[in-house]
Amino acid sequence: MTEPLRGSSVRLRRFAGPEADELTILCRSEEPSKTPAEEAEAAYRSLAARLAGEQTSFQDLVTETIFLGNIRRDLPSVLDARAQVLAEVHAGAGAPVPAFIQQAPLAGGAIELAATAVIPRRRDAWEVRDVAAAPSCPCSGCARSAARLVRLGDQTSLHTTNVHGAGGDAFAQALDMFGAAERLLVRCGMGFRDVVRTWIYLRDIDRDYDALNRARREFFQRRGLGVRPASTGVQGVPFPDAHDFSIRLHAVRSARPLAVGTMSTPTLNEAWSYGADFSRGLRVVDANKVVLHLSGTASIDEAGRSVHIGDVAAQGERMLHNIATLLAGQGATFADLVSGVVYLKRAEDAPQLRALCRQRGFDGFPCALVEAPLCRPELLCEAEAIALLPLDRAGA
Repeated sequence: MTEPLRGSSVRLRRFAGPEADELTILCRSEEPSKTPAEEAEAAYRSLAARLAGEQTSFQDLVTETIFLGNIRRDLPSVLDARAQVLAEVHAGAGAPVPAFIQQAPLAGGAIELAATAVIPRRRDAWEVRDVAAAPSCPCSGCARSAARLVRLGDQTSLHTTNVHGAGGDAFAQALDMFGAAERLLVRCGMGFRDVVRTWIYLRDIDRDYDALNRARREFFQRRGLGVRPASTGVQGVPFPDAHDFSIRLHAVRSARPLAVGTMSTPTLNEAWSYGADFSRGLRVVDANKVVLHLSGTASIDEAGRSVHIGDVAAQGERMLHNIATLLAGQGATFADLVSGVVYLKRAEDAPQLRALCRQRGFDGFPCALVEAPLCRPELLCEAEAIALLPLDRAGA
């Protein structure tokens, strides 16, 4: 069994359901003097060791996301380091295709690695299959676009890597990105009505966010989508340079109707009222758990206005208040969170926001803290999260 390298850390949260145990994991190097490739090797060795300690392996991973400080410079060497570790632990054929995005980690290193795993109680009720996307162009980034299909009993979940579009302007590229994602869904026997969560990354959010919202609204209206997915839309540099947008999806389909409901709170208005077509959160009751998908949430008030302009501490307080009230509406608290990402516009605000999250109890679970400009220039922080509840709380 491979051992974690000194100077690396792993944070893990385990959820036990009737059909499977589910793990969320965050790995990082604690020695930023290392090269990005050495950091990646440390992170993947630590991940391999922790998976082995949990009596599982890379074949049970359903998602794998790499956050990088400089994607153009570092991605090739990081992927080489990943391949070396996977070859050593004989996991090359079993691991998912990784997603990757340039959003600089703020814990001191050049990369962070987030992963999720599902460990079935009955292997005969479990199947994993990877499906490649039909590329929008012949670039290496599109060649790595794929979905991992996971069947657990009569339920199938889909998790994609970054999917891109092509087009002559921002609107056309964003619209084609949704079309490319839909084509991948169809290849997997699904459609956009099965999508419960999206992550959308923009190379220049100040320039292109309006075009994204117009394209998303047109696409959703054409498809007649009633329940909008939970979503995060932030700046994140895709790879390679040919693309200004990328999207990741999570979709679920079951032989039995899934109970899917939108989450809301009196402290926030609905995002679609100001042109952003996503739900503040989605509650999904599946075969193993109740999952609460909380969209990217910032310092927004009940009228949709940005509040506490210029004050990161006050914005952080409002952000966490909004998240707490979304959870409270579903009978949940921060203690039920299993994963998250906090986005900061200014790297220098990281110590202050980290201390605030710790003080408010928004910690203790795998949560990446990364640098990423947000959908409004005045917003300084945003957070997304996932909470898991046992099925006996489905009626909460």
